[in-house]
Amino acid sequence: MQSRATSLPHRRTFWLTLLLAAGVSLLLESPLHAQPKPVTDATTLEGKVMTGYQGWFRCPGDGTERGWLHWSRRSTITPQSLTFEMWPDLSEFSSTEKYAVPGFSHVGGTPAYLYSSVNKETIQRHFQWMQQYGIDGAFVQRFLVNLRDPSFEKVLENVRVAAKDSGRAFGICYDLSGYPTERIYDRLTEDWRELCDRRKVTRDERYLDHDGLPVVFLWGLYSDRFDAKLAHQLIDFFHEEGPYRATVIGGVPPQWRRDRDPQWAAAYRKLDVISPWNVGNIEMRGGEKIANTNIWKGDQVAATEAGVRLLPVIYPGFAWTNLKGPVAQRDTIERRRGDFFWEQWVAAAKLKTGMVYVAMFDEVDEATAIFKVTNDPPTQGSYATYDGLPSDWYLRLAGEGGRMLRGEVPISEQITITPQR
Repeated sequence: MQSRATSLPHRRTFWLTLLLAAGVSLLLESPLHAQPKPVTDATTLEGKVMTGYQGWFRCPGDGTERGWLHWSRRSTITPQSLTFEMWPDLSEFSSTEKYAVPGFSHVGGTPAYLYSSVNKETIQRHFQWMQQYGIDGAFVQRFLVNLRDPSFEKVLENVRVAAKDSGRAFGICYDLSGYPTERIYDRLTEDWRELCDRRKVTRDERYLDHDGLPVVFLWGLYSDRFDAKLAHQLIDFFHEEGPYRATVIGGVPPQWRRDRDPQWAAAYRKLDVISPWNVGNIEMRGGEKIANTNIWKGDQVAATEAGVRLLPVIYPGFAWTNLKGPVAQRDTIERRRGDFFWEQWVAAAKLKTGMVYVAMFDEVDEATAIFKVTNDPPTQGSYATYDGLPSDWYLRLAGEGGRMLRGEVPISEQITITPQR
């Protein structure tokens, strides 16, 4: 950088200026104080680190009348009614973003708070974190079972604003889970037409495109949920020439290549991008649970043969004992201080997949969240934490993993950053 000053009256001032400039430069180059990532190129999935954004948390007083939705299984909240595993870190949140949780407090008696996903300021904060840590954007989960809930429409509108302000990309991910099979096609296509025609969501400059078309993610294309005919109908709708055409990502089971139904096999290979859901798909190595990434090479070969791109799913760990009860302890996948997460980044980088889907940004129900989680949860109830690591540790790992994926830094089997910097 060239200095605009042509002369300095005092040598002392000159050296002080140089020292300050050097100090600022080093600070900005430190991973802990990384410069915000430039505006994401929303015209392609190539090179992208996209994450899933549930946006389904509600609190009394947020204007939605949905109570403690996704925080508690009842209208009230108690240690016995909790449905989430990790307590979010709200230390940076403003007073207007925090909702007091009656009966819950931290060590020392400090009142405990939770957040609501409809709060515009909170969504802005989440997308600013994505920008700060080098995450390209998010797929907003659009659950068919909640399409008539106005609060989810508010979340989407707030995401649109936050993506624009932060320079992130966003896309729609339809989650088909729990919706009557016979109504999926009509409800989903009706909603997409509404988003395209009236709300013009896909015309947003921050809406994610790929191969010249807006991207739509269909999650839940599973052969044990409905027949292949419906899968073909959905894909064909988005492939038809016209104003609703899109690049289709399919969220499919990890064993998609072994499906013996020829119609399902054809449907999977008709997708534009295939994303096998790998959460919970593990193998044991040295007594530890390791994400099964060995299947990715075969997935990539099969996808390439079909002219399809592979979007691998990377996740930091898993637990849902508060949601499912003590018997679910056997399902816990320890994070191993980030090693479990990092090993998947290494596998994706070695395969040169060129894109990844991180599951998830804010999913504390099943402890797959990468956003800021506290190591000092309330004393009432039982929670998983980040084991004393900084609350932004997994955001930093995602950013560094993305750099490795894109070839900006060498592939390293060991985590290349430390909690201290």
